[in-house]
Amino acid sequence: MSRYDSRSGDPASYRERRSDSGFGSGGGGGGGYESNINNNKKEFDRGAGAASTLDLDGLTHFEKNFYIESSSISSMTQDEVDAYRLKRQITVEGKDIPKPVKEFRDIGFPEYVMEEVLKAGFVEPTPIQAQGWPMALKGRDLIGIAETGSGKTLAYLLPAIVHVNAQPILAPGDGPIVLVLAPTRELAVQIQQEATKFGASSRIKNTCIYGGVPKGPQVRDLQKGVEIVIATPGRLIDMLESHHTNLRRVTYLVLDEADRMLDMGFEPQMKKIVSQIRPDRQTLYWSATWPKEVELLARQFLYNPYKVVIGSQDLKANHAIHQHVEIVSENQKYKKLVTLLEDIMDGSRILIFMDTKKGCDQITRQLRMDGWPALSIHGDKSQAERDWVLSEFKAGKSPIMTATDVAARGLDVKDVKYVINYDFPGSLEDYVHRIGRTGRAGAKGTAYTFFTAANARFAKELIVILEEAGQKVNPELAKMGRGQGGFRDRGRGLGGGRSWN
Repeated sequence: MSRYDSRSGDPASYRERRSDSGFGSGGGGGGGYESNINNNKKEFDRGAGAASTLDLDGLTHFEKNFYIESSSISSMTQDEVDAYRLKRQITVEGKDIPKPVKEFRDIGFPEYVMEEVLKAGFVEPTPIQAQGWPMALKGRDLIGIAETGSGKTLAYLLPAIVHVNAQPILAPGDGPIVLVLAPTRELAVQIQQEATKFGASSRIKNTCIYGGVPKGPQVRDLQKGVEIVIATPGRLIDMLESHHTNLRRVTYLVLDEADRMLDMGFEPQMKKIVSQIRPDRQTLYWSATWPKEVELLARQFLYNPYKVVIGSQDLKANHAIHQHVEIVSENQKYKKLVTLLEDIMDGSRILIFMDTKKGCDQITRQLRMDGWPALSIHGDKSQAERDWVLSEFKAGKSPIMTATDVAARGLDVKDVKYVINYDFPGSLEDYVHRIGRTGRAGAKGTAYTFFTAANARFAKELIVILEEAGQKVNPELAKMGRGQGGFRDRGRGLGGGRSWN
């Protein structure tokens, strides 16, 4: 029996979700919440300024502190805790910070959740899970800074399952208990897959709300009642304004890849959504980087948060990825790409990044004309086409996929062996996230980057990232970084100009 399985309060107001898949009684599920979703219109229409007008009057008390430290963790001395954090590159800030857990058994998740964890083949918690799980289970707000592929999705989903199982059951008309906001459809779908896998044994229902597809199935899911909603901001606001759901029951809010949502211009939508959620909620705020804009937003959304940083807060690349940068001219790129593919093509998955949708389609079309099995994915594709391309790529039927930055974050495809930056991205953050599509979950990966004179302004910062990861710096790139030019248009093309090693 897990130490999280006991329920406080009236046992009749909670359900054992593994044996009951229906709605609970109105008296047990809604508490002090109004079940009629149309009553949410006035609050929602007030927009982002509503947060200051909300208080706790009439809101039912809810449980959010579920952490009971195991004896093995309690016995750790402060020196042992410090040594463990140092070894796993964990930095923490905040008051009353719990000790990290070393093994899955230390955290005490319900057995039916742990069965799924072990079935997935995980050996030990990742650093963000080791420190993030105790923080999340204590019910406090949390800022998590960790690179993609660090295991952060389970760092917030497994505590979310514990949180849901301790709350009153949903009554007809109730909105979700857990809301996860994500910047892209791809990331939202990926999160839903994990929520389904680990929440199924508890009969926790979820739905994924995103644009580009018909609303009907999503509306039906919301009307039936789901404990977890994973959503992109635009489509969720549409559902709220259409009164297909409400946020009155949300007590566990996750903002995943907050930096990416800000980059994509979602700040007004995020504020409008968060303003409709009770202020005593628990908020988990995840980001791969920590620029001032992300920090300022965190101050508005969180109260007395813990902060956990995995690795350095300075931008850096995954050390498991071999990075190769080649200085080329724009008109050399395609020939360079073909020669590179001839060298590395072994049936492994290869992800090629372009800056524009037009360029993505043009290069894909040229590759296919030249006999290469390539497909493309970008924002102008329909959701059905994007899903099909991803499935073909994941299955290895089309081992080459070109993409714009829509796939740079949240795209979780196992065994991507190579990433090629055909166009250098507009920021070093995007560079790190692009190449982070390989070298995931402890695997090795390789990234190739074409760097032109037009990219010279990024040379110094790119060199810092390469050197931090112990990578060899191309001498011509080093010259560009020192402001000595270093670029020359080698009209001879690729012959004798290779310097990938």
